[in-house]
Amino acid sequence: MISRKQVVIGFLGTVLDGGFSKSRWERWRPTVSVCAHDEFPVARVELLLVSEKDVELAEQVKADIIAVSPCTDVALHVLDIEDPWSVEEMYLALHDFARGYSFEEDTDYFVHLATGTHVAQICLFALTESRHFPGRLVDTMPKGKKGEPDTWRGILKVIDLDLAAYDLLAARFSVESEESEALLKSGIVTRNADFNRLIGDIEKVCVRSSAPILLTGPTGAGKTQLAKRIYELRARRHLVSGAFVEVNCATLRGDNAMSTLFGHKKGAFTGAVTEREGLLRAAHNGTLLLDEIGELPLDEQAMLLRALEDKRFMPMGSDKEVESNFQLIAGTNKDLDVEVAQGRFRADLYARLNVWTFRMPGIAERPEDIEPNIDYELRAAGGELGVKVSFNRAAREAYLAFAQRAPWPGNFRDLSASVARMATLAEGGRIDIDVVEREIGHLKQRWTVLTGSTGGAREEALNASADLKHLSGVSSGLTARVLGERPVDWFDEAQLEAVFMAIRDTRSMAAAGRRLFAVSRTERTSVNDTNRVRNFLQRWDLSYEDVKDALSAPQVVASLALP
Repeated sequence: MISRKQVVIGFLGTVLDGGFSKSRWERWRPTVSVCAHDEFPVARVELLLVSEKDVELAEQVKADIIAVSPCTDVALHVLDIEDPWSVEEMYLALHDFARGYSFEEDTDYFVHLATGTHVAQICLFALTESRHFPGRLVDTMPKGKKGEPDTWRGILKVIDLDLAAYDLLAARFSVESEESEALLKSGIVTRNADFNRLIGDIEKVCVRSSAPILLTGPTGAGKTQLAKRIYELRARRHLVSGAFVEVNCATLRGDNAMSTLFGHKKGAFTGAVTEREGLLRAAHNGTLLLDEIGELPLDEQAMLLRALEDKRFMPMGSDKEVESNFQLIAGTNKDLDVEVAQGRFRADLYARLNVWTFRMPGIAERPEDIEPNIDYELRAAGGELGVKVSFNRAAREAYLAFAQRAPWPGNFRDLSASVARMATLAEGGRIDIDVVEREIGHLKQRWTVLTGSTGGAREEALNASADLKHLSGVSSGLTARVLGERPVDWFDEAQLEAVFMAIRDTRSMAAAGRRLFAVSRTERTSVNDTNRVRNFLQRWDLSYEDVKDALSAPQVVASLALP
């Protein structure tokens, strides 16, 4: 028989404890559950509230506790914590509560860990271990499925503060953090140390702060995808309940910009035949992504600043302010310091955005992450095609050698498209060296067209694969010289130029074949390089002699001379 009183100290669970309808008794509610076990009678619950706005819910939970345990008293304590994900603020608030609380000698105290933010749980654990809360830990957890009898009671377990319990809890929080970082990286096990540190910092910020986040970096570096993952992580932690709303600011101009962002009343301008909510209101209690924010017009910048600071703004044509509480994530590939200096971006808005700024590196800056990203794209392509897609060994080595030194001007968009093309062309889902060589030729020619030249370091990167280095110096007029006026797709032209250059630089068809198929030939039990070159040329109704004759013309030799 228990002679000492038992008092439970714990946070109100604003999500798990919530609910005002009768259906709330069909699910587990941890604070009610802790008082619903005959073997664990609770004399009093010290219910901690983050802010005054939680009082109404707390009163309902208090009534429900008394309904299941009439002998239990419930005392509400509002801690006035502005940011429940701030370790410093949470720890100080709980520390002050513990110091000001009158702990009684004839009472056993239990600190409830099932509710509150993870930061709150860590702080409660630390303060209990340090004996600021002189008691033991108690945890509750769900049992059974929603709607089953007594589901709401759950399971109760008292935790002794020994080393094993400490390790168990520490491991729980460590695993949760690792899972959050994996979500932000879309499940890709990245190897770049700087990028992993960056993601670790973003994980801490997005679960502890609702301040604006500014993502910078080149186009295609993954800013939009990261913003979506940040929203998903915050939604999992019950930090947002609204929608994820995104817009590219480069598409916003004139009345359309103001109306799209802030909404308008009917008749606010010509063509405003109905009322429009606007994206800021659509993102209430959620996340608003303003991509390419450097393109946002100055007038809209001013209104956005006020909306960020006051959470209020005026829709077009309205004389009444509306409210929206959203987290802003902004993305840009521009240098906003330069934009501010040149008067194209407001300094005050930049200061408000620049609380948390993270630069996303381009894929070429993370060569060690190329391989896991290729594997990720292979899985994605296989899912689209309905088959498992993979490289053979030689093809993988050749593509990886190229990819790790290539410039990737479109970053992950380029890589994703490249892998998707190879996966589509692969017979039976197996990417071989021929598919890889065609794709590398495709990328080289495309990037040459985009930049006008591949000179310098870019040329070196594009020719990183050893078996393709002979492509340097190829003239785009070579195919036309050999084939005449016959039209050729530029994809095919890249292959033809490679073959023609190999023939030009060697003395026989066999030697040209050895150069062209230096990797794939090692996987063959029977090697016939001459036949492979001959078969390729026959597809174009050409012979080795035809090509040699065309290349031996004096004007061609002069134009194709290597430096």
